[in-house]
Amino acid sequence: MKTICKLVLSALLILTLFLPGSVFAKDKSLIVGGKNYTEQLLLPELAAILLEQAGFKVTLKTGVGSVIARKSLENGQFDLYYEYTGTAYTLYYKQKDTATMTVSEKVYDWVKKADAEKDLIWLDPVKFNNTYTLMMGKAEAEKLGIKSISDLGGYVTKNPDKLIFALDSEFWERPDGFKGIMKMYNFKLPPNQVKKMSVGLTYQALKEGLVNSAMGFATDGRIAAFGFVNLEDDKSFFPVYNPVPVVRKEILETYPEIPAILKPLADNLTTEEMQQLNMAVDVDHKPVHDVAMEWLRSKKLIQ
Repeated sequence: MKTICKLVLSALLILTLFLPGSVFAKDKSLIVGGKNYTEQLLLPELAAILLEQAGFKVTLKTGVGSVIARKSLENGQFDLYYEYTGTAYTLYYKQKDTATMTVSEKVYDWVKKADAEKDLIWLDPVKFNNTYTLMMGKAEAEKLGIKSISDLGGYVTKNPDKLIFALDSEFWERPDGFKGIMKMYNFKLPPNQVKKMSVGLTYQALKEGLVNSAMGFATDGRIAAFGFVNLEDDKSFFPVYNPVPVVRKEILETYPEIPAILKPLADNLTTEEMQQLNMAVDVDHKPVHDVAMEWLRSKKLIQ
């Protein structure tokens, strides 16, 4: 009799493992990735908190460059991460059509369709546009009469050894980065006028007067806090960069509830609010987790 009972229990256990929705078959674990700057620490943190509230066990893996983040998703080392539409369009797919890449809906539809063929699914886009920007201190920009990147290019052409630029290595090399800017705006910067550093340090270098211009991100709270100005991209060089959670298809098929869990971020996170969140971390030196929790509570998105 004991033998029969053991066989029945074993059969039930095996059956349970293959039942849809079984807690044994699915432990609801996810790896959420992120890149190596403040906004790409905050977005995964916000997503992780919402996913954990919905019953997922989330492991955060952040701090990598764009190419590594993309490869990690393709190779299954990440289950999802927030990618920017302009980055996918220009960096991964090497596209250059300005009529597409400067319009949010067009570039989103393009990369969503292209990535679907690779079983990478783009969910609801967050509305803010974290485009690259070239910054200067407001006082120096006004003194030199530089309001736009065209003005900057003209000044560099006449005074090639006067301005020092702070850039990170990725921005220097990528097609939607500084080399592309110089080509479109028709100027050349001597290599010894470029100081390469992590993107987080470019703001500090500009603030301390160690450089005259620096790369940054439009949603960074330090721009206003440190008295910088964004130079006008008067030739529309930079693509639109809306962040979007990109999920591997097999993960989405296993957990079809993920889009609904993450949609509140797309619906609620504005450019101004992202600037405030970035500033809370970078200027006020608050922990990323605390900043994310405070914002989610303010929107009544967590209990």
